[in-house]
Amino acid sequence: MSAATIKRVQEGVAAASDRAVSHTIESILQRLDAIDRDRPEPRVNASVRRFVLRSLIHILFRVKVEDLDKIPQQPAILAVNHLHHIDPLLLLAEFPTQPYYYILGDARTLYNKRWKRFILRLAGGVIPLERIWKEEVAVVAAAKAGRQDLIDLATTIEQTVRTGKDIQTLRQIDRIVLRILASGDGMVLFPEGKLGNTEGKLHLPLKRGTVIYALRAGVPIVPVILIGTHDLYLRKELTIRVGEPLHFTQTTRPKRQEVDIALEALQKAMLALLPTDYQEPTGVKLLRYFLNHILW
Repeated sequence: MSAATIKRVQEGVAAASDRAVSHTIESILQRLDAIDRDRPEPRVNASVRRFVLRSLIHILFRVKVEDLDKIPQQPAILAVNHLHHIDPLLLLAEFPTQPYYYILGDARTLYNKRWKRFILRLAGGVIPLERIWKEEVAVVAAAKAGRQDLIDLATTIEQTVRTGKDIQTLRQIDRIVLRILASGDGMVLFPEGKLGNTEGKLHLPLKRGTVIYALRAGVPIVPVILIGTHDLYLRKELTIRVGEPLHFTQTTRPKRQEVDIALEALQKAMLALLPTDYQEPTGVKLLRYFLNHILW
């Protein structure tokens, strides 16, 4: 286990015990939990949000969007692969402003720094999800396997970090997502459930939540693939590739077979959009370390 990974875990544990982070997450979830059609969440205008993000993104990178017109002008779930913490900002910078899209994102990554909390509280459109990181799971496993130097850190993880798997939290997130879709807005979800580490690959199997939300809300799923965001540097070309919407019959209580069929269709659609021969560009890569770590 690298020193960088251990440092990342230490930062994550610090964020988990930070009262400012916890207060921000709690207040935002309470506000989102009160959403209905007549009382939308206070939020920045979608066009303003898109303009600001797009201006920043286009200064740093070259962005190519393929088949943006396939995104319907109605509530939908956009199912996207996940390669970097910048992915949500890139998507919101390029996606249409109607419907208004919300993103379900890792709470500690989103709110672990004061400047992030300030910007995201103003912008709105983010649902913070508390969960344990794969790096933290690895530290706990290593400590149990005999790494004496990691025992204290592993103990702190188990005592401090919320896994996000408790029933109360899961039900709250479910309510928020379904109310957002019912109110006419859209969702951006990452069905892999974690950051990928290889261009052109998906972490399989995909998580079931994306299709369950679509089936219960009666909205289409639009497969989307990001290309080039795993390793960032100045003026790199980043691609957003949009697939055909997938439509399913609405059901308030999806059966296992219905979920499996929908999940298989989504998986096939996302795999078909992946590049088959991705080659990481060579040459000088300016600001590489800075751009890869600014959102940690």
